[in-house]
Amino acid sequence: MKNRIILTVSLSFLLLSTIISCSSMPEKAQPVGQFDVNRYLGTWYEIARFDYFFEKDLDNAIAQYSLNTDGSVNVLNSGYNFKKDKWVSANGTAKFRGDKDVAALKVSFFGPFYAGYNVVALEDYKYALVAGKNLDYLWILSREKTIPENVKQDFIIKAQEIGYNTSKLIWVKQDKKSPFDK
Repeated sequence: MKNRIILTVSLSFLLLSTIISCSSMPEKAQPVGQFDVNRYLGTWYEIARFDYFFEKDLDNAIAQYSLNTDGSVNVLNSGYNFKKDKWVSANGTAKFRGDKDVAALKVSFFGPFYAGYNVVALEDYKYALVAGKNLDYLWILSREKTIPENVKQDFIIKAQEIGYNTSKLIWVKQDKKSPFDK
């Protein structure tokens, strides 16, 4: 009986925190407007990120976006776990939280549980700065395995203006070809 109560309370807390997390984007993490999802589709290389559980020990991380027939976005994240010496991947779905010309999405890798995903800076659909559900989630993405220094610095400044502690960024090695890269 005690275990059932603990499980019920834990699941309720998880559900509540998930519902809240989607609406609790950092206040200054405003999504870009005039967003064209079709131009955003394809492969993005992770240049930098904050370390968190799902990407722990990953290098050569990439995100691949494709359009589903229902208008949602298929998300395939992959990377090389250098401690386990193997490639890993996770498949998810992203949906717009409002107008489709605003880069405010919610992403799920676990069924009905979504987290916020705002593209807060975008350079010619070649480089992107992405804010997650709170100040613990941040990514710098590029269509290539590198990023120009001026774009990198602009994104760092933008992230700091939002409130991110950019000294926590992990600079991701991109030295292997992913078996998931199409």
